[in-house]
Amino acid sequence: MLKVLAKSIREYKKPSLLAPVLVSGEVVMECIIPFLIANLVNEIKAGCSMNVIVQYGLTLVIMAGLSLAFGALAGSACATASCGFARNLRKDMFYKIQDYSFENIDKFSVSSLVTRLTTDVTNVQNAYMMLVRTAIRCPLMLIFAFCMAFYMGGKLAFIFLLVIPILAIGLILVISRAMPLFRKVFKKYDALNNSVQENIKGMRVVKSYVREDYEKKKFGVAAEDVQADFTRAERILAFNAPLMQFCVYSVMVFVMSYGSYAVITSRGLELDVGQMSAMLTYSFQILMSLMMLSMVFVMITMATESAQRIVEVLSEESSLHNPENPVMEVADGSIDFDGVSFKYSKTASRMSLSNVDLHIRSGEVIGVIGGTGSSKSTLIQLISRLYDATEGTVKVGGVDVRKYDLEVLRNQVAVVLQKNVLFSGTIKENLRWGNPDATDAEMEEACRLAQADEFIRQFPAGYDTYIEQGGSNVSGGQKQRLCIARALLKKPKILILDDSTSAVDTRTDALIRQAFRQFIPETTKLIIAQRIASVQDADRIIVMDGGAVSAIGTHEELLHSSEIYREVYTSQNKAGDDDVQK
Repeated sequence: MLKVLAKSIREYKKPSLLAPVLVSGEVVMECIIPFLIANLVNEIKAGCSMNVIVQYGLTLVIMAGLSLAFGALAGSACATASCGFARNLRKDMFYKIQDYSFENIDKFSVSSLVTRLTTDVTNVQNAYMMLVRTAIRCPLMLIFAFCMAFYMGGKLAFIFLLVIPILAIGLILVISRAMPLFRKVFKKYDALNNSVQENIKGMRVVKSYVREDYEKKKFGVAAEDVQADFTRAERILAFNAPLMQFCVYSVMVFVMSYGSYAVITSRGLELDVGQMSAMLTYSFQILMSLMMLSMVFVMITMATESAQRIVEVLSEESSLHNPENPVMEVADGSIDFDGVSFKYSKTASRMSLSNVDLHIRSGEVIGVIGGTGSSKSTLIQLISRLYDATEGTVKVGGVDVRKYDLEVLRNQVAVVLQKNVLFSGTIKENLRWGNPDATDAEMEEACRLAQADEFIRQFPAGYDTYIEQGGSNVSGGQKQRLCIARALLKKPKILILDDSTSAVDTRTDALIRQAFRQFIPETTKLIIAQRIASVQDADRIIVMDGGAVSAIGTHEELLHSSEIYREVYTSQNKAGDDDVQK
């Protein structure tokens, strides 16, 4: 785990190493100051001159200034190192997620990934800040202060050797009980974030069904669950503070009592007033270091689970890889499925696709029809290699898709998915996702083909109109047409429309299909649709049922040969006739 996390330090190694060095200087200064004060007290007691007092005073001022300077520089280096480390962690995680296949993304929920990129990274950042400064300062202070206390107080310093094991045992018990609770609470954080994300994403539905109170109660239950676990963990950790305070005051009482007794009975021979004052200072430094060290352990306890969750993301390897010598050119838009079966999980009991054999010529228009859950979308996801077939082979341009460079393949297979997504930015910026170098003329042509140019020009800013996050300021049909135009700008050899004209009227749907036939005849076009009218004029239509190909043929052929197709056609036309009569 530490090796994986250490890779994200990179350019912040220098401040990460500089902070402990500066802290060491700060500790040395702080430990020498009480020694000088003790000597000054003894000198004054012996009746020294004013010159000696001035010399000691100047030395103490210089050392205090050095301690302050070391501390300030250490704090600055520590802040630079921890914030930079956190930035690199988020960057590395985000870049890693970009390389994930759909299978990898399915393994982590969206809410869990968000929690790992935010809350978990913050916990690790705080722990790292503690490690490069406080975790170095405390052990050094313990060692130096104990050595100085032993030098100044002799046997009196052995009291610390009795206290440290008590504190260590208490700390081990606290951490062992708190760690499992923190492990549980971070999983509940994922569930809480998932509830928030789901609610915000579906806010229109929530308001339409007046379910605000229900959502509030659901969120309240999740929040209280997180609170309960955190409260239990914090209660356990709270035992640490009184234990530390008890040890601190016990040692202070012992040092003052026994020290005073030794000073009085030995008349300063065994222990002097100066040594006594230094012992009190060193005992305070030692015990404060122990308290700070306990805080470091508490922070590390919280951050350990977060670190493991981050490492899970960074260590996850994509299930899709480029071959050693990938094919860098797609010859044409032909598609072949040879005995293809597929399931989303290795542990799944049944296949989502079973024994699919399909052969599609380059330039064909293929319709895909089937009921909900018939695996239409699953079928097309194998073409652009969003998943790999479990059995059999998928070929594009006569070559197994697993032999292509992933970027080359996906640049030639444009997919407009069911869930159309537009990003915040202008229409032009969204369109250029399809081709970053597209000219204004090329964008306008793509939008004309997608029947989007007309409504874009009606906006006051035209193609410079700003699209809100998720495309919330355009209609569903407008969003679909912009996504189709974006896909066309890739100039692909295969264009897949996954129910991506469902929100447009039948006339616009027909115009889009007509434009495809006239202007991109060489591009293979796969149209997944719910309504027969969207695929009726296709060269061939594939009927899917239960993850298998039930029938293939033209519209007229399927009306005679496929009962499923005939039932869908009859029900849709009957619904249309009923609407006309009404």
